Amino acid sequence: MCPQWMRELLCNWQPILLALQEKIAALTVQLQSAAGPDPPRGLGLMTSVIIDREIGDWRRFSNRRQIASYTGLCPGEYSSGNSRLQRCVTKHGNARLRAALVELSWRLVRFQPNYKPVVKWRAILAKGALATGAARKKAIVAVARQLAVDLWRIKTGRLRPEELGLIN
Repeated sequence: MCPQWMRELLCNWQPILLALQEKIAALTVQLQSAAGPDPPRGLGLMTSVIIDREIGDWRRFSNRRQIASYTGLCPGEYSSGNSRLQRCVTKHGNARLRAALVELSWRLVRFQPNYKPVVKWRAILAKGALATGAARKKAIVAVARQLAVDLWRIKTGRLRPEELGLIN
């Protein structure tokens, strides 16, 4: 049971919060209507819009390295002479895009089991796999990086989703 003073405060805020909730619902519908037709299963309308808006123009990238670098999901590197050490992800890039791609990658593990990067990392990412948390994070970042490249290939007409193992 709430104290009386708290009930009075909540009664003052309730109409404002309800109006905000309605506005958010209307904007969500508006954003989802901007999504492309028939996205692959697991790629929700909102995620599709977020990724497209964060990228802007997919054709501004001329190769797969540029799109992977823009996401900030590429490993850093320390090289000296003949030694070469790959380090953790650089995180130089679009943070919102990176978060959306990682979230989408986890959904693809569940909804697109035949997607090539998911198949490659299945032993680590499968439910009940005996992998550590760090190994799972590294694997999902690898899937997200490849997903960014594959989305670029799809959006620029280089490949169809079916060629990558993505189904509707």
